[in-house]
Amino acid sequence: MSNFTFNKTSIEGVYVIDVKSYGDNRGYFMETYKKTDFDEAGLCYDFVQDNQSSSRKGVLRGLHFQKTHPQAKLVRVLSGEVFDVAVDLRKGSATYGKWEGVLLSGENKKQFMIPRGFAHGFVVVSDYAEFAYKCDEVYHPEDEGGIIWNDPGVGIKWPEVGEIILSDKDTKNPTLAECGIEFQESAIHSL
Repeated sequence: MSNFTFNKTSIEGVYVIDVKSYGDNRGYFMETYKKTDFDEAGLCYDFVQDNQSSSRKGVLRGLHFQKTHPQAKLVRVLSGEVFDVAVDLRKGSATYGKWEGVLLSGENKKQFMIPRGFAHGFVVVSDYAEFAYKCDEVYHPEDEGGIIWNDPGVGIKWPEVGEIILSDKDTKNPTLAECGIEFQESAIHSL
């Protein structure tokens, strides 16, 4: 029996994953990833890098992607709460330029599966949050790309968090129309 429930979203390939947690008076235990269960659900990824960050309320990281080395990401929150977003950048996709978002928290233990060919970002809605994710491609700093978080053409409905705090780099991201990124099928499926 799987400890994961794989919930499809409105965008093909993007899933919200409910994770079973086993708790008692000592705390809890849960599996956060099991390759056989993910493969059985059709989410066949070979993760090669894990990342973790901490941020305070209002910090918005994104919307990021790698131009020639796209990454699939399995994201979750260890503590606190974030609103996490994926924007479809796949050429020819019926949902190109559309977004999907989910509230992830240490309490709800949900995960968000984002395939290759997407921009990704999140905003912290709690006072503090610890965020962790797996990638199926290593980070290439020279290959970074991004789109601006408040692109009116994408129209993400971010939650109200007060002041938005961005890195200098993220304040300079172009709109989706300006960057014109469209991931080709070969880049999405190659390793």
